[in-house]
Amino acid sequence: MAREIVVMSLFLVGAFLMFLAGLGLLRMPDLFLRMSATSKAGSLGAGLVLLGAVVFFQDWGITARALATIVFLFLTAPVAAHMIGRAAYFDGVPLWKGTVRDDLRGHYKLSTHRLETQATPPDDKESIDAVVQRIDDH
Repeated sequence: MAREIVVMSLFLVGAFLMFLAGLGLLRMPDLFLRMSATSKAGSLGAGLVLLGAVVFFQDWGITARALATIVFLFLTAPVAAHMIGRAAYFDGVPLWKGTVRDDLRGHYKLSTHRLETQATPPDDKESIDAVVQRIDDH
């Protein structure tokens, strides 16, 4: 009886968090907030559902696969969200108008495509010919 209550609790909390991730995907105003909601709540929700399966089945094979999946989710989802967000920021995807702080503004050097600790000058533009040449070199 207690095991079923634990399993139901894990499933319900996990399902609720995945529902919140989906709701965040629909309701958040910009790409960066959407990715934050889906990567955090979705990963945690899926992890709780998998933990519920571990408690329910109590089998070493299922436990090993579920724990491996949880570790994989927790390692890859935040890294993927960070990489996609960084690429979107550097590509010029606009921030939400209510964004209060932008720590990267002025630190991305367009000519080298690197983050700099010192603020870059606003006239750091890469010429079209340089971009075409760099693309042709690859």
